[in-house]
Amino acid sequence: MGKTFAEKILSQKANRDVSAGEIVSISPDVALSHDNTAAISDHFRKIGVQKVFDPSKLVVVLDHCVPAADEKYARNHKVIREFVAEQGIENFHDLNTGVCHQVLPEKGHALPGRLILGSDSHTTSYGAFGAFAAGIGRTEMAVIWATGQIWLRVPETFRVRADGDFPEMVTPKDLILKVIGDIGADGGLYRAAEYCGSAVEAMSISGRMVLCNMAVEMGCKIGYVEPDAKTETWLQGRSTAEYEMVSSDDDATFSEERAYDVGALGPQIARPHTVDNVCPVEEVAGTPINQALLGTCTNGRLEDLRLAAAILRGNKVAGGTRLLVFPASMNVYLNALREGLIETFVEAGAVVMNPGCGPCLGAHEGALAPGETCISTSNRNFKGRMGCREAEVFLGSPATVAASALAGVIADPRTVEISQ
Repeated sequence: MGKTFAEKILSQKANRDVSAGEIVSISPDVALSHDNTAAISDHFRKIGVQKVFDPSKLVVVLDHCVPAADEKYARNHKVIREFVAEQGIENFHDLNTGVCHQVLPEKGHALPGRLILGSDSHTTSYGAFGAFAAGIGRTEMAVIWATGQIWLRVPETFRVRADGDFPEMVTPKDLILKVIGDIGADGGLYRAAEYCGSAVEAMSISGRMVLCNMAVEMGCKIGYVEPDAKTETWLQGRSTAEYEMVSSDDDATFSEERAYDVGALGPQIARPHTVDNVCPVEEVAGTPINQALLGTCTNGRLEDLRLAAAILRGNKVAGGTRLLVFPASMNVYLNALREGLIETFVEAGAVVMNPGCGPCLGAHEGALAPGETCISTSNRNFKGRMGCREAEVFLGSPATVAASALAGVIADPRTVEISQ
């Protein structure tokens, strides 16, 4: 009987043959934390260990509230910087780097065949590079720092097969919203989502990251795309470390398979206040918005900014509507600057911010007021997610967000003429 990707990776890390449903004790290749590192270090010290198990395996990124919005956040960052220096953690990326889920791949930490655990739920993003990448809690991360070990349950795997060609103005974000709407917020609970098919093979690395990033929004432990030549090309020059391209066997057992023809797909929207409350854009078109957010670890990459800029170029954001742009990293920001995309956003009336997570979780820059509505490229729209429980958040693609910013209402991007 063949094995799935998840079974193969965890068999390797556990040094024994394992199958879905078994419990394994493993040591991760990479342990990620961000602004919550201060809380983790507090738990770590309570264990009574003085030094982390292997500082070379720890990656710390400041991204959730950068620069610090108040004294509380500033104190948190100070504690982290002191801890990083004390422990000799070289893989530390301060506030001038970007969102952790963009930074790790850029810095060569997200490699095929690696086991990556992070104290952030969207650690699943790195499955786009053929890694087993899962989110864990702060106390679990503290134990990894102290012992280098954690236990995991080997997840069952279900396949999402996507074939065909995306129509104009329809994106991987629309596909994953459709999948989540069909499966439900808990439909993939502790399973591995494996994305395959001709549409996924043709997809850019950025698009694959969208699929894996949002796997957790249907309860999945990991998301995964089989690494290929595109993966290797993207990784060139980012790391000298060896890696292994691991894939599921043809005769592996999958718990379920869902098939999608992306050629028949239109723009999708997740309505308040759950990510699985999904409908075609036509059903909510015309809904007034106060704010549009372009960015986050889901859709803040260069490809996303290019698409939005093509829609905005030569146009103006609607009066009474705020468009905020958050590139996913400083590297993305610089490339957008060189391509003239930042100029396009500013001329259209957008506010371009430094890379960070701030408005996505309502911690910094772009919080909503009671009664306001935002359409966002982010991955969550829970009540209070953007800083106010009396506001509403809709989720869509970069194309839908840009078109809506111009209209001042939720708009179908297929109705907008784009600049060539």
